[in-house]
Amino acid sequence: MTEVLFNGLAGRLEGRYHQSENPAAPIALILHPHPQYGGTMNNKVVYTLFSCFQNLGFSVLRFNFRSVGRSQGNFEDGPGELSDATVALDWLQSVNPEARQCWIAGYSFGAWIGLQLLMRRPDINNFIAVSPPANEKDFSFLAPCPASGLITQGCIDEIVNPASVTNLVKRLNTQRNVSVAYAMIENADHMYNNHLVDLYKVAGNYIIDAMKKKAPVKKRRGRRKKSEIENEQEEPMLLTDDTSDDFENDLDGDEE
Repeated sequence: MTEVLFNGLAGRLEGRYHQSENPAAPIALILHPHPQYGGTMNNKVVYTLFSCFQNLGFSVLRFNFRSVGRSQGNFEDGPGELSDATVALDWLQSVNPEARQCWIAGYSFGAWIGLQLLMRRPDINNFIAVSPPANEKDFSFLAPCPASGLITQGCIDEIVNPASVTNLVKRLNTQRNVSVAYAMIENADHMYNNHLVDLYKVAGNYIIDAMKKKAPVKKRRGRRKKSEIENEQEEPMLLTDDTSDDFENDLDGDEE
């Protein structure tokens, strides 16, 4: 994992980045929860999502929104953070020009920002939204939702009302050509205390299934090397019990 700094519209943005060995690997951008309530890229839910994508072979970036950690600028409660996410995705794509798929994942406030980014970027193929704050934020902009994805919610979430998230999923699934999977994690609170491994498995299994269903291949002119064709046909890694056990043992390894 590498510490990275890149320029945003309000100044420098700080991130952590994992580069896949496969230049054609899919990419994922992870967005953290509300900065004014302690949300950072080192949040355990964010780290869970980051680890899941990393272990499935993605090149993946998580970063601090403006005003958080070493990221410069002032909190804007939406517009500025959406600008930060846009710049972060541009940076991620610039260092992975051969990536075949692009995913966005966010937690709480980060899920709200991530879904707004989804509406603006047709190059995003899929999303994961963890505990989107449907009881506090307006999600009517998802009309229509441009891509399928996964929404997860804790059953005993004390901050985001589970019923509001259930209603959001129902509204999205009435739209044509969109399928939003929904996972209610039993006994999980907003922080997913004691249920991070459950979240890891739910997210990982969804990613694997989605990658098997969608395998877009870039069309290129001319003859290609055998290794390039093999890379395009490569299936995602399997999420095994050993992998999730390793993640559980490493949960505190990237905390600040």
